[in-house]
Amino acid sequence: MKEENNSLNFIEQIVEEDLSNGMDNSKLRFRFPPEPNGYLHIGHAASICLNFGLGLTYKSPVNLRFDDTNPAKEEQEYVDAIKTDIKWLGFQWDKELYSSDYFQQLYDWALLLIKNGKAYVDDQNSEQIAQQKGTPTQNGENSPFRNRTVAENLDLFEKMKNGDFEEGSHVLRAKIDMSSANMLMRDPIIYRVLKKTHHRTGNDWNIYPMYDWTHGESDYIEQISHSICTLEFKNHRELYDWFLDQVYNMKNLRPKQREFARRNLSYTIMSKRKLRELVEEGYVNGWDDPRMPTISGLRRRGYTPSSIRDFSATAGISKRDNVVDIALLEFHIKNELNKIAPRVMAVLDPVKLIITNYPENKEEILNAENNPEDETAGFREVPFSREIYIEREDFREQANKKFFRLKLDKEVRLKNAYIIKANSVVKDETGNITEIHCTYDEDSKSGSGSEASKRKVKGTIHWVSIKHALQAEVRLYDRLFTDEAPDSYKDKNFKEFINPNSLKIISDAFVEPSIKNAKNEDSFQFQRMGYFSVDKDSTTDKLVFNRTVPLRDSWAKMEKKI
Repeated sequence: MKEENNSLNFIEQIVEEDLSNGMDNSKLRFRFPPEPNGYLHIGHAASICLNFGLGLTYKSPVNLRFDDTNPAKEEQEYVDAIKTDIKWLGFQWDKELYSSDYFQQLYDWALLLIKNGKAYVDDQNSEQIAQQKGTPTQNGENSPFRNRTVAENLDLFEKMKNGDFEEGSHVLRAKIDMSSANMLMRDPIIYRVLKKTHHRTGNDWNIYPMYDWTHGESDYIEQISHSICTLEFKNHRELYDWFLDQVYNMKNLRPKQREFARRNLSYTIMSKRKLRELVEEGYVNGWDDPRMPTISGLRRRGYTPSSIRDFSATAGISKRDNVVDIALLEFHIKNELNKIAPRVMAVLDPVKLIITNYPENKEEILNAENNPEDETAGFREVPFSREIYIEREDFREQANKKFFRLKLDKEVRLKNAYIIKANSVVKDETGNITEIHCTYDEDSKSGSGSEASKRKVKGTIHWVSIKHALQAEVRLYDRLFTDEAPDSYKDKNFKEFINPNSLKIISDAFVEPSIKNAKNEDSFQFQRMGYFSVDKDSTTDKLVFNRTVPLRDSWAKMEKKI
């Protein structure tokens, strides 16, 4: 048991109450049950962290069970991706299981329902069945096939299994109560005919169980103590318990379903079906596009496992649906990378700067601190020469007093290097500046200890030596949607809110040579620019970086809410 009950979320409180009421700690077992019909996203991280976190807290096993009952949408690719994402987040399951492992047992139990007069085969199509369901304020109507004999139902169900019927022509329904206030209890469908190849069982089955039938019975087979679902399944709990009643043996542990609120994130879509649309219709470049809220997309963008776990912990577990500001997620990755990411200099929009009084053939190696937040990070060597690149936006011919970067006849410090003064510019025939000519104070070298090195100037800018710089591609990612809640409009399609500027590709950026051997997913702070991660598209000839998040802090407005 946990000692500090005042720090528990309500799910942990439920577990604690069960233990206090006599449940054996050794009987605790949790599960994470994704359907392999898409990639996991940041919303799933809440359930992953909750279930596996409970396993760690109580030193109890956690199953990974794939809810693979719909072969029309499920693929092995998704199974593999889900396993990769969970491991990357830092969790390990006890048993890898599949609902398809239980197809025979579920079928046998369905036969038992029929024999006990609790299920029947219905020949109606889905539209007819829906019409007879009634409304929340009007009772449903019994199916004309509800009172078939046990023998007839067994025969028809066997034919469904053997593939004698076409898809949509017959279903097996539970016989419960067509007047129930809970419409899910109005004779729900247990099995449907589906002639699709399953990724594990091949063509062995022509019928597949529905989620509600599969879910609770699978929990029971695995002896899951606490079946934790998202809030939309709260109304399903009565059906979950009814199905368990039909097979429950007093000698076994009876699973308990409890619900928590799904985690929604601003400027984000959480529906796997809609995320698949974005992929299939080419709005993004795959499930791991860094603009996607998928775990693989966040990983590719430069998010770390601990930043996602910390975000999940801060966002908390709620009983009510809510929307978490994406700024909270950005805060956690910035907070972590600030501590661990090496600092480097990169110029994304270069303009050439010539230090006219610096010797033409001279080169220097300057020492630069890798990370001022980490005393053990040490220093790196940065080459310096007469010709450098600076950011075009860091220079103006004329500017007001609030512009503290480089302007004509004014001084700035080159980071880790010298103080320079702009003297003149060279322009092309269209008036664009192609070169900035400066002079430098030879005695002002950073860290030299000279009086000139201690001289204060109001601006410091970053740079890279042209002779030594590495050309790189930089991908500047922004939010995929322009609206905080793109999925909330009944009269508009969520794709209407796709941000046309969610990706800007810079093919001629330049970075310092210290990161020549950077590997996929290595993270850096481009000084004064933001945090960037090496993309999998990088090659030995050209590095490719994804912007994880800019330096500017958008979290300030959220801090008061914590």
